[in-house]
Amino acid sequence: MNALLRKIATRKGLTTAALGLALVVLAGCRQDMHDQPKFKPLAMNTFYPDDRSARPLLEGTVAREDERADQYFYTGKINGQPGTELPFPLTQEVLERGRERYNIYCSPCHSEIGDGNGMIVQRGFKRPPSYHTDRLRQAPIGHFFDVMTNGFGGMSEYKSQVSPADRWAIAAYIRALQLSQDATRADVPAGMEVSNTPPNMSALPGTSEIQLPPNQRPIQGQTREQTK
Repeated sequence: MNALLRKIATRKGLTTAALGLALVVLAGCRQDMHDQPKFKPLAMNTFYPDDRSARPLLEGTVAREDERADQYFYTGKINGQPGTELPFPLTQEVLERGRERYNIYCSPCHSEIGDGNGMIVQRGFKRPPSYHTDRLRQAPIGHFFDVMTNGFGGMSEYKSQVSPADRWAIAAYIRALQLSQDATRADVPAGMEVSNTPPNMSALPGTSEIQLPPNQRPIQGQTREQTK
């Protein structure tokens, strides 16, 4: 009987020792990989004087393949003045893309015909000027690109929502809208017929985003040197 009790006591001692060793090992485990110091997006961080964890890009930083050497394509200006030409050839695809993007981003305020009476204007928002005034009919196309890029008056900038190529496509479509409301038969090229039936604009297919490499963006009517 005594021998049996001694065996049980020995086993209990070994079990206790094993549990103790396990506790020591577990206590030595660190949670650094789970609780490591890090910056949480948009969270306050007192390490920097401005208390922001998200840091701006260093001045002069240029994203790979985004050197923006073609200043006219990205600003719509030549020597500080709005340009008068598209930085790439005008095609049916460009106009279709411009119509699609215009109806998404611009028509809520400017309306689908560009008269400034869009749906949110009808709900009380400030009315923008009509594209069909003499002032905007005579404005260079670079003006519309610049306004979309930087905003103007009550309109905020759209450069974060609309790519540069799409801004140019929208500007080209605005020109088409202006022509559609103010064109005469004398504007029709010789040999082309004029239909009295309005075109079904909703039937135009959408297109994918226009992507033009910098070396394939010819500036009609301007030399490369004039854009710098």
